[in-house]
Amino acid sequence: MKIQEILSEFKRQNNATNLYIAEKIGVTPSTVSRWCRGQIKHIAPATMERLSDLLGTDVRALTQAIDFQLEKPVLGTVKAGYGLLAEENLDGYMSVSQEDFDRGDYFLRVTGDSMNGAHILDGDLLYVKSCNDVPSGAIAIILIGGEEATVKKLIKKKGYWILQAANPDVEPMVFTEKEIGELPVQIIGRALYARTDL
Repeated sequence: MKIQEILSEFKRQNNATNLYIAEKIGVTPSTVSRWCRGQIKHIAPATMERLSDLLGTDVRALTQAIDFQLEKPVLGTVKAGYGLLAEENLDGYMSVSQEDFDRGDYFLRVTGDSMNGAHILDGDLLYVKSCNDVPSGAIAIILIGGEEATVKKLIKKKGYWILQAANPDVEPMVFTEKEIGELPVQIIGRALYARTDL
């Protein structure tokens, strides 16, 4: 684990600034900034000890560990179906690998069974990359009318979109170009994978 990754996670979890860290351990904010950018890889032992005290952990050991727990937030629910209002309430955090930490942004709890053919099941946690566009055929998080969030395969055609379920019992939704603009129908993320929260 790198110093900048440890500091980034500490700052995120504690809403801390470089100035706060600098004042607590007796260095300049620019020094902390260089740590956060990875420009300084060696920290003096006395400073490392103060940093470890602030973070409440052995920073030197973490830089040598491969199992440091990175986390992403769980933000409410998304409907695998239709008719559920979007919720953006923070519902905790889930541990992710370094690779997943870098490529995704948050989890959503899945409600419904319209995507079970794509192995996205009721109760699963769906890992999402925030974006406002996806290629046709991708599984996207779609916000309808600013209120209803759903996860569907998005098929783009000239003049309209199809929100296609992965369950033959669920009818697709079709939105014209006018409806996409006026409702609106917005892409807010791309599904990366689903996992069961045991």
